[in-house]
Amino acid sequence: MLEYKFDVQLLIEGENLSEDAITAHITRNFEGDCLLAVGDEELVKLHFHTNKPWEVLEYCASLGDISDIVVENMERQAEGLGG
Repeated sequence: MLEYKFDVQLLIEGENLSEDAITAHITRNFEGDCLLAVGDEELVKLHFHTNKPWEVLEYCASLGDISDIVVENMERQAEGLGG
């Protein structure tokens, strides 16, 4: 069994985005691992493993427009059932 069940991936499009600020906020406020936030002031790609993907989506949506949203259930993937 995985500690964190969901793999969350998305793009955030906005203004004055900061990879460091996004990383710091997620690290402080959400349980999870494998955090990756890369991009520039207008577009950031986020990857994060968590048990509460809706909280991550809500936070990211507060920063700008979110798109290319993928939330995969990694337990189902491990069992060969698809994400």
